Amino acid sequence: MGLFEYVAVLTSIIIGLGMAQLLQGLIRLIQHPEQAKPYWVHLLWVFYMFLFAVFWWWWEFNLNAIEEWTFGIYLFLIVYAVFVFLLCSILFPTNFSGYDGFKGYFFAKRAWFFGLFCFAELIGLGDSLIKGLDYFYSLGLRYFIATMLHVVFAAVAIFTQNEKFHGAIAVAAITYLVVSGFLDYETVGQNN
Repeated sequence: MGLFEYVAVLTSIIIGLGMAQLLQGLIRLIQHPEQAKPYWVHLLWVFYMFLFAVFWWWWEFNLNAIEEWTFGIYLFLIVYAVFVFLLCSILFPTNFSGYDGFKGYFFAKRAWFFGLFCFAELIGLGDSLIKGLDYFYSLGLRYFIATMLHVVFAAVAIFTQNEKFHGAIAVAAITYLVVSGFLDYETVGQNN
């Protein structure tokens, strides 16, 4: 097992735990819908985070190009994986006492979710840089602009409860993730 595979095991476990949180939350929602009323914006973000975690595994394969691993890079990747885990986990509470369904919970925890989201987006820029300047530049200006827009819209989302705004940025984030997934990450490894 090479160093890349060694690091990938731990980060994969962390991301896998985040995905498990999302899937268990959805199962609880299906099994016990009477415990908390579903909310469409919340479900969009659940879908986004599931896709993000799936994509994360795919685009992190480009880390295999790193020839010299340092403890700093290792810690950075662990922190990035932890942020993804936290984003996944915060979407489903262990109980709903004090919240009016998922809508009440989502808006009560929006500062945490979107604050973590902002940091995760910035960490993602660092992650792309770790893979090398050629890789970073191959993503183009669109990637950098989209990341900055994600941060700005997430920062606004911390302070607003406007349902249309939250729904629109969730749909935009999902759309961008899927489109960029096919444009920027269709293949990994040799071409990136």
